[in-house]
Amino acid sequence: MENTRDTRGATALRAPAVWALVLTSVAGFMAALDNLVVTTALPAIRKDLGGALEDLEWTVNAYTLTFAVLLMFGAALGDRFGRRRLFMSGLAVFTGASAVAALSPGINELIAARAVQGVGAAIMMPLTLTLLTAAVPPARRGMALGIFGAVGGLAVASGPLIGGTLTEHISWQWIFWLNVPIGLALIPLARLKLAESTAPNARLDVPGTLLISGGLFGIVYGLVNANAHGWTSAPVLTGLIVGTALVGAFVHHGFRHANPMLPMRLFLGRGFLGINAASLLMYLGMFGSIFLLSQFLQGVAGYTPTQAGLRMLPWTGMPMIVAPIAGILSDRIGGRPVVATGLALQALGLGWFAAILSTDVSYAAQLPALILSGVGMALYFAPASNILMSTVTPADQGKASGANNALREVGGALGVAVLASVFSAQGGYASPQTFTDGTVPALWIGAAAVAVAAAFALLVPSKRALRTPAPIAAAAGAGAGVAVAPDKVPAAS
Repeated sequence: MENTRDTRGATALRAPAVWALVLTSVAGFMAALDNLVVTTALPAIRKDLGGALEDLEWTVNAYTLTFAVLLMFGAALGDRFGRRRLFMSGLAVFTGASAVAALSPGINELIAARAVQGVGAAIMMPLTLTLLTAAVPPARRGMALGIFGAVGGLAVASGPLIGGTLTEHISWQWIFWLNVPIGLALIPLARLKLAESTAPNARLDVPGTLLISGGLFGIVYGLVNANAHGWTSAPVLTGLIVGTALVGAFVHHGFRHANPMLPMRLFLGRGFLGINAASLLMYLGMFGSIFLLSQFLQGVAGYTPTQAGLRMLPWTGMPMIVAPIAGILSDRIGGRPVVATGLALQALGLGWFAAILSTDVSYAAQLPALILSGVGMALYFAPASNILMSTVTPADQGKASGANNALREVGGALGVAVLASVFSAQGGYASPQTFTDGTVPALWIGAAAVAVAAAFALLVPSKRALRTPAPIAAAAGAGAGVAVAPDKVPAAS
């Protein structure tokens, strides 16, 4: 009888964890998918709604930018008012904005709807990792976070394929309609299956939110409009200078304020600094490169949207195969070597693209670059979340999750802005040759950014250091946000 009760207890413990994994992974998939699902649809959107290169950039960046700047605020809202409650609210905003985007009659309306989508994702996304970490038993946390990371990586990578298939066979509007039934199904399931939790003494940091929002908008605005208006034009210089100043003020605020949305003390821990810097640079190189390569496959290679997505499958399909294995491997040998190797392979893949790209390049010549990039992406995505949550104390997990997701999105927005700026300066849409001339130097920039990310990943402490018992870690770090093992994180309240 005792064994029966034990078995039933174990099953009861597993069921909430499985539901948390499914619900948070699907929600995270939707939010991550919408980062790049529009990339293969951009030519169709441009044909249907009009718009210049800057408008296409904002179609991507309106989402990534609002997503990025409000993520940490979204995490704080969840900590204060209830993570499940805010998760559901974010889902509702995201779902409604997706329907509005599908109904947009013009490019400006689409950009506005994308910005509101980003607001919903910013509320929802940082809470997925917190809810999942709290629901999964410590012994299974590494594998669960590996699966969660793999799903997120697959969403980012498969965005061009899904967007291309829907655009070609139905219409580009369906890349947004797709979210509506999924969101409507997730909201009641989240209410029934997820446990509510809050953080003690949570505070909202409105000044910090305003500083980082204004700063990042100014920088991205300057980068996006630099080639259209000139680097020395008043709007561009104002955006870059004021934006940089506001970001600097945000950093100062993070050190001085009693309860900042992002405590800068966390970055004094080299593990937290390393994984976040690596994440920002990884997304910078990857997002900007996919933004251009998905258009290259259609505009230069002559593939349809679906054909372009299918030819990226050696890249997009790798997370399905490699990431779960990488998650288990990181539990055995630690996340640092897995992530650093993945980023190095991703950089090599982008560099390979840059070296061989031409107007008549064959698909066979691109295949090694696609495979290397896919393996590299998978090795990065799987352990990254577990590393992140292992470098902070339980009290800081909500803010750490929001900060990491925000920096990823900032990297994505900067990647599209920077690489598109290089593309515009060196080439353009005039002909296949000019498109190639602009894409090649941009890809070299992307490869260099990811290579630097691999170097930052080496700052992450070893597996043994990350598993230092909490009292020792606290004494060694003196409040600097040093590592606490995943198995020291308490279950959800």
